[in-house]
Amino acid sequence: MEKNPIDKIFDENDSDPIILYNETGQQVAFEQIALIPLDGRVYVILQPIELLEGMADDEALVFEILQHDGEDVLTIVFDEEIIDAVFDAYYALLDESEE
Repeated sequence: MEKNPIDKIFDENDSDPIILYNETGQQVAFEQIALIPLDGRVYVILQPIELLEGMADDEALVFEILQHDGEDVLTIVFDEEIIDAVFDAYYALLDESEE
């Protein structure tokens, strides 16, 4: 049985791709870049393993982990301010780890 994507995100020992489904039901495999808690919310940066149409090879997507009907779900973030804040937090973490 395939592990729930949310469980995979929080499992530090699981480096397998995270499989999500697009709006047409096709599987899309992602590599987890970072889990970012920010302003009382939890975001995850995921990079598609195979290039998606309209994306550069160094781009990644930001998802928010939300509660829906009592279950955690991943929801893609489109708000540029939130995306910028998540990436700023990610870069700050990278800077801290290099010190």
